[in-house]
Amino acid sequence: MNFMGSLQHLGRAFMLPMIVLPAAAIFLFLSQLPWGYVGLDPMAGYLSSASKAIFAFLPYIFALGVSLGLTGNALAAGMSALVGMVIYSGITSAANPAIEPTVFVGSVIGIISGFSYSRFKNLRLPESIQFFGGPRFVPLFVSFISFVMSLVMIGLAPKIQWLLEELGRVVDSGGGFGVFLFGFVQRILVVFGLHHLVSNVFWFQIGAYETADGTTVYGDLPRFFAGDPSAGAYMAGLYPTMMFALPAIAFAIIHEAREDLKPKIRKTFLTAALSSFLTGVTEPVEFAFLFVAPYLYVVHAFLSGFIMWVTYELGIRHGFSFSGGAIDYVLNEHLATRGLLIIPIGIAVGGLYYFLFRWAIRRFRIPTPGREEGSQLDDWAEDIPYRAPLVLQAIGGKENVLHMEACITRLRLKVSNEKQIDTNALRNLGAAGVIRLGGGHVQVVFGTYSELIREAIMKSIHRDQEQVSFHAPVQGRMIPLEEVPDPIFSGKMVGGGVAFLPEKGELVSPIHGTVVHIYPTMHAIGIRSKDGLDVLLHIGIDSSQLGNKGAFHAYVEKGDTVKPGTLLIRFDLLMVRRESKSIATPMVITNSDNMVQSWRFGPFKAVKKGQASVMSVVLKERNGGGVKP
Repeated sequence: MNFMGSLQHLGRAFMLPMIVLPAAAIFLFLSQLPWGYVGLDPMAGYLSSASKAIFAFLPYIFALGVSLGLTGNALAAGMSALVGMVIYSGITSAANPAIEPTVFVGSVIGIISGFSYSRFKNLRLPESIQFFGGPRFVPLFVSFISFVMSLVMIGLAPKIQWLLEELGRVVDSGGGFGVFLFGFVQRILVVFGLHHLVSNVFWFQIGAYETADGTTVYGDLPRFFAGDPSAGAYMAGLYPTMMFALPAIAFAIIHEAREDLKPKIRKTFLTAALSSFLTGVTEPVEFAFLFVAPYLYVVHAFLSGFIMWVTYELGIRHGFSFSGGAIDYVLNEHLATRGLLIIPIGIAVGGLYYFLFRWAIRRFRIPTPGREEGSQLDDWAEDIPYRAPLVLQAIGGKENVLHMEACITRLRLKVSNEKQIDTNALRNLGAAGVIRLGGGHVQVVFGTYSELIREAIMKSIHRDQEQVSFHAPVQGRMIPLEEVPDPIFSGKMVGGGVAFLPEKGELVSPIHGTVVHIYPTMHAIGIRSKDGLDVLLHIGIDSSQLGNKGAFHAYVEKGDTVKPGTLLIRFDLLMVRRESKSIATPMVITNSDNMVQSWRFGPFKAVKKGQASVMSVVLKERNGGGVKP
């Protein structure tokens, strides 16, 4: 695993334990309600205790969550992390003075457990003690490491505590500029999915606060919820960006979309704007312009840091348990300092972003969604089970996928061959972007449906149906077969499939197979796949008479083996357009009635030549070489 791949894996692991934090914030908020009026006087205390318990056991939660996140929820790793924390706490609590576990320690033990599981899960020992081999060895190993770590920490703890407190003072000495740097770097790291790493340091490590009962808590987030009036500097400034700036960008994209595409773009980006405003999930909006205008994203990152600087200088301190959305804003306002100022600042920021992005989109002709035919974002809600197999084919098929995870907005993949990933196909299927980190590590941004997409893909893999994926045979626009102006094709008398309106005069193979027929006029060609599918590619409608005029030139012969992208025929597109009934080029399976169980089609819009996953079919089950009746 390369360095960037390791970091993105670790960043994703830190997301799992943070999921429980909203529960602590909700309990704390509810504890402020007047329960005595309804005869439930003890309820406030119970709710407050529930919130405090989550923060008290946060080191254990991080140890367990990080270990599970690193190993794909391996129980042996989780058990190892818990045992490691129990040993550490037992030993360090007996020290003089007693040492309290921290989120940093929990994270370290979680990382040790995760990597120990990866290293030893297949460990083979002598047969007499093999019972302790494999995953069972991991808790034993981590127990020993935790024991040694505990002894080391007894000696180092005072120095580490001093270092964290000193680091907090150094960071604070940077004032607003230090907060600006945090905001800028955090936005830049969102691109690579690594923002959780820098956030974890500032939110859970830097700065110390001693509570009324003598407990010391570390990090901006725990200190905020513990009542530290100086905490919240590294969270407050994110509220204007997430609640106002990103929704403003979404509205700018909507208003700059073409009129014919505006209804669809409005539906997509109103959802994205609401998601950012309520929950602070920003990637669906940010990735809409990141890849087409990266320089604009840098400006956005700079402005985000500057906004954090402004809130810091104004003495605004606010915090959140999940992210800087309206839900967290309302829940935690009772703990904030000058938190109401975030609203007017946010309105001003939203106006600035809206007019800046509308101007930039027009001035630099930025192809944001809705301004081009190939608008990437689609409504996934009703389409996930249908498109998931196409997404699987676009990432190279199940043989190419070594590991797959999903965080809030993206699929995180480890693949054996990055070259097999078709970026154009993924964008066509709804991906806002594809990020290649090297070493086989790839992220595909699908927004908040990413986890559902991952589950659907895993179901498709486990179902193990025999599928054949088709690539685009031409560059142009894919259309339903029913739109071909020929009743023989549109009525599917020849077979099922799709058609294309070519933009260039080249026809390539859509599948692996063998050329079984080339018409004498060379306007059509037949290919038989290794699965027995007979595929007919027919250039134009009523175009056979153009063969005598030199409109078509074949580059393969009968019996040749071809693969996706192999050049089959070059043709004179202008002549076909001028002298035939239509340039529509059907791609049909002539024996589909006997061979195909079900069909899946990619979006009917612009495609690149050789683009993967434009069509996929599930084959009928076979028995003894024949098709089951």
